[in-house]
Amino acid sequence: MLSKLLEHKFKILLAVCIVMCFGVIRAFENSLFYDPFLEYFEADFKNLPYPEVNILKLFFGLILRYFLNTILSLALIYVLFRNADIFKFSVFLYAFFLVILFVAFFVILDYFPNANWLLFYVRRFIIQPIFVLLFIPAFYYQQQNLKK
Repeated sequence: MLSKLLEHKFKILLAVCIVMCFGVIRAFENSLFYDPFLEYFEADFKNLPYPEVNILKLFFGLILRYFLNTILSLALIYVLFRNADIFKFSVFLYAFFLVILFVAFFVILDYFPNANWLLFYVRRFIIQPIFVLLFIPAFYYQQQNLKK
């Protein structure tokens, strides 16, 4: 076990650096991105109306955050697997979910003023690197099954 860790020390170091970058994005989210929902969802939002937002600024803030998380996620997936097919499939999935999540977010924001929890979870998938937490075990499982 220790020999395997030493054998892959550069890969582990890169993966740790990428995970730390996720932490930096999270730590400085208030100053880096326009998102009035950060404070809204920290409060007791169940009975509150949505905050007033600048739609254009919100869109670009969310897209920037999604883009940064996607770049880091793709880098982590590439570092861990070094497989072009997995990387290409991940790029496709991130692009697909970008469209689905942003359409859902703005439809909920405009047409469903009482869907606070739905907006909360859709936004969570946009601003947090949740997909990488799902993809890494799935790709690892896939690789293990192909080896058998």
